[in-house]
Amino acid sequence: MTDAPPLPNLFADIPAPAGHEEFREILSRPGWRIERIVSQGQVTPADAPYVQDHDEWVLLLAGKAVVALADRAVVLAPGDHLMIPAGAVHRVTFTDPAAPTIWLAVHFDR
Repeated sequence: MTDAPPLPNLFADIPAPAGHEEFREILSRPGWRIERIVSQGQVTPADAPYVQDHDEWVLLLAGKAVVALADRAVVLAPGDHLMIPAGAVHRVTFTDPAAPTIWLAVHFDR
């Protein structure tokens, strides 16, 4: 289990807007990890896409986002979710700069 302080509610302790996203681990066990991500206008640089060696499932809890995955753009609104398979090149191309975009991300081995 993680040593991170407990997060009593996924909407608690939302950070003030900053130049970076906030990643906060909620729970971790061998082979999987759950984290909350708060974005406020940040995007993934075009020259530094994500390519992970594990699967990731994301659920958008609040805000708006667009994820470029393979040859398509996936527009996400609250309640939308997306499976990102291991090895898939992807990047976040939009998050709402006017309000927090809150994600729940589950990272897991195949």
